[in-house]
Amino acid sequence: MDFQFMGGSTGSFVGEKITRLIEYATKEFLPLIIVCASGGAHMQEGSLSLMQMAKISSALYDYQSNTKLFYVSILTSPTTGGVTTSFGMLGDIIIAEPNAYIAFAGKRVIEQTLNKTVPDGSQAAEYLFQKGLFDLIVPRNPLKSVLSELFQLHTFFPLNQN
Repeated sequence: MDFQFMGGSTGSFVGEKITRLIEYATKEFLPLIIVCASGGAHMQEGSLSLMQMAKISSALYDYQSNTKLFYVSILTSPTTGGVTTSFGMLGDIIIAEPNAYIAFAGKRVIEQTLNKTVPDGSQAAEYLFQKGLFDLIVPRNPLKSVLSELFQLHTFFPLNQN
């Protein structure tokens, strides 16, 4: 998900690659980290793009529920649209970067659609963390050591016996 290319939106190709990654991790009993930076779904692809969110979520269901493996979702700025409402929020642990913009729809879209003002900062990581949307806010520099601690803790208390 490269935000420099079409706003990091998720289309059929990205959905297929992420699904294959999850299937590989499931087959090999590997922990999984997905770093999200997305503007949502490729609107140019229509329903094929939206279907990717369900496809990825289904693969994660098998990964997490059936094989009991460990998935960490990292939300960078921006993480919006279908990614926010699907695999971005399905992690066993969900980490956001400081000041990350995380939302389903952008402030302008919400205001134009609902004809209401969206409070400043209500789609920022710190505000959403206070509301319980995710587990941690971690800057990039210490992220490696935080992930290392999480995976060490997970191996100490495994979700499965493999």
